Amino acid sequence: MSIVAVPALALALYAMTAASPLPLQPADGASVDGVPCQPLEGQVVHMHAHLTILIKGSPLPIPSDVGRPAAANCIYWVHTHAADGIIHVEAPTKRTFTLGTFFALWGQPLGAANVAGIPVAAGEHVRAYLNGKAWERNPAAIALTPHADIMIEVGPPFPEPIPFTAWNGL
Repeated sequence: MSIVAVPALALALYAMTAASPLPLQPADGASVDGVPCQPLEGQVVHMHAHLTILIKGSPLPIPSDVGRPAAANCIYWVHTHAADGIIHVEAPTKRTFTLGTFFALWGQPLGAANVAGIPVAAGEHVRAYLNGKAWERNPAAIALTPHADIMIEVGPPFPEPIPFTAWNGL
């Protein structure tokens, strides 16, 4: 391999990994934000929300199996099944679950300086939307409610929210 190819390959690998957060989460099934990891999903609360994250206009995938640590053989009440942005809330008790809880289970930050492991650079800022309307408070406080359509953007640019409609019976 040439001397030029090695730095180019290293730069390409860095760019690929720097733009994609790792799906970090508690591997041992310990409670996170008051949410335990249990053998089965709860049945009292059953709803779904959708999360889109855009970094400078480009989608950041929400990984599958957030809140489903394979090593612990359990499932958190807030989790994902597929990498489609749908957040499942299936709990045995009624309570308010938030986007902050989801990010805590994911093991990723959500704030003005960092969104899902992506630092917010100088001149950029974070915008949040709930059901197409600007959310002016801390995005971590957004409640996960039935069919909540949540969009987090780091930019500019700031594309207009596009409503999520692919609920497919959920």
